Amino acid sequence: MNKDYERRERRRQSTSKKYKVRYDRIVAAVLVLIVLIVIPASCMKSCKEGKKDTKKKSSDTTSDSSNSNSTTGTGSIIDNLITSDETNSILTSSELTAASDYAFTTENYSPTDLSCGSLILVNQDHQYTFPEEDANPITLYDNIKTEYYSVSDYVMRLDSDVIDQLDSMMEAFYNESGSTDIMIIGGFRTLEDQNDKYYSGSSKYQGGYVDYHTARSFDMGIFPKDGSSSSGFYSPTGIYAWIDDHAADYGFIVRYPEGKENFTGEAPRSQTYRYVGVPHATYIKENNLCLEEYISLVKEHNNSEPLEVKADSKLYHVYYAPVTSTGGTTAVPVPVNKTYTVSGDNADGFIVTVSLN
Repeated sequence: MNKDYERRERRRQSTSKKYKVRYDRIVAAVLVLIVLIVIPASCMKSCKEGKKDTKKKSSDTTSDSSNSNSTTGTGSIIDNLITSDETNSILTSSELTAASDYAFTTENYSPTDLSCGSLILVNQDHQYTFPEEDANPITLYDNIKTEYYSVSDYVMRLDSDVIDQLDSMMEAFYNESGSTDIMIIGGFRTLEDQNDKYYSGSSKYQGGYVDYHTARSFDMGIFPKDGSSSSGFYSPTGIYAWIDDHAADYGFIVRYPEGKENFTGEAPRSQTYRYVGVPHATYIKENNLCLEEYISLVKEHNNSEPLEVKADSKLYHVYYAPVTSTGGTTAVPVPVNKTYTVSGDNADGFIVTVSLN
């Protein structure tokens, strides 16, 4: 009986050990299974968070890049405008960003158009061909405000738009000074007029090569009404300096300024003025340029990188479009939904002036 008991006891212990070993294996298997479930879940969560961060950084980078593009480099377009009040030409980054935000289309211009407009260049190297589509010369005597200034004869002519601006300037000068001493003593010349001067020896240039042909250039004289002496030709002295100081506000420049003989080919003449338009006259005056220098400067700018000009609290873009074919039309880029003008340069391209505000 003892032997049977011992045999049963050994069998029970052996069975117990077997069940114990199998339980441990089950526990180990469960733990492994938990680990296999938890670790991938954690990785997936981590990866998702990483992707979110990457997207956020990418977005931030894009935003920073966009902000940078809207301001970086804009100052390089400005050609150092300096005005009398030293603030007129300072452009803010917001102004520049808005200024560059417009689309373009194209317009076709003919070879004849090349010699039309307020920025045509006429000198000994650039002949004027008198296109009918260009200026509209009318007599000053019948069309100026004679209560503010006078004209030396009955037949002298200037372009009608030039006369309007000249009237405005002379009225402002009168209101400032009370003087009516200014007289217009030279204006538009026909081809025959200039050839007469050339063959008589009073001019060294043949017809076609003087700026007076444009009907935008004129000479002024000073003839005091009180009988005091005068040299006859205008000079910016005393009360008359107001005209030289403010001519650009009305679109006028000194056509042959002192120190620019190498560019103009002419001796300095303080009495000869030329109409080019307010933004151009402002830039020329502020930067001490002559017309030849200014047109050369504009040729360095296209519609992608225009010259920025601020005049009379208005912002302008000025750029150049070269002639693209000989004898054919030129497709000139012009802005959509913006006010603009196009002028030929009487040489090899077109100057576009865009008003932005």
